[in-house]
Amino acid sequence: MKFKILISLAACGLAIAATSSAQTTPDAAAQAPATEAAAPAPSPAPKFSDEQVLEVLGWYIGKSAGLADFEFTAEQVEVIIRGLRLAHAGKDSPYELQAIGPEVDRFMRDRKTAAMAKLAAKALQEGAKALAEASARPGAQKTAGGVVYEILKPGEGDYPKATDTVSVQYIGKLPDGSTFDSSYDSGQPIEFPLSGVIPGWTEGIQKINKGGKIRLTIPSELAYGPEPRQGIPANSVLIFEVELLDIKPTPAEPAPLPVAPAPEAPAPEAAK
Repeated sequence: MKFKILISLAACGLAIAATSSAQTTPDAAAQAPATEAAAPAPSPAPKFSDEQVLEVLGWYIGKSAGLADFEFTAEQVEVIIRGLRLAHAGKDSPYELQAIGPEVDRFMRDRKTAAMAKLAAKALQEGAKALAEASARPGAQKTAGGVVYEILKPGEGDYPKATDTVSVQYIGKLPDGSTFDSSYDSGQPIEFPLSGVIPGWTEGIQKINKGGKIRLTIPSELAYGPEPRQGIPANSVLIFEVELLDIKPTPAEPAPLPVAPAPEAPAPEAAK
């Protein structure tokens, strides 16, 4: 975590340095009249006080360390601040790091496990509510596996099969409305075989035809289940809005070439 903070701060410093350097490049100097020295640009008035900047720095350190996720008490935060004061004063750790290190790892591991369990329990509650709300909306239907789907815009022509490759644009959200993935960010559609995605997609995308748009509310067991992913807590119901742009048959894998039989070894000559 320390390295992450330092790297981020260093990146900010490099960005500032690059901006400063770009303002005094040799090309820019060459374009200025030779007889006149360029007047220095006035420094912009600071928008924030040093106290405000330091407050944000403290917030950033606490946010990066996950203080909110670990649910430290106010008393525990004060103890953490006491350690920061020791480091600020240039003093050594109050305890031998080699001895206390395993306890620090255990403490943080237990905190992380508890935080993830709480997120998973919350995801179960929010997911059940999201599925109930989706099922109650006019026109909502459900697949055999339990995916709730709503046709937002009918398409035309054929429907994809589970063995087809589809081209789509989509946005994925959690029940709280936060976006965890979106193909629109890249501006390019995504193409993949329907057999190679989560079961909820394989079932749901077959319910819309080319040119249509569909909303899928996918139970966690047809998504990632109890395994958390980046930005997705365990047990999360996933909500997708998907535009089906194209359907292609997935090319069949070429059959393996037959292996030629090995030539028979010549019979040994009779001993003379």
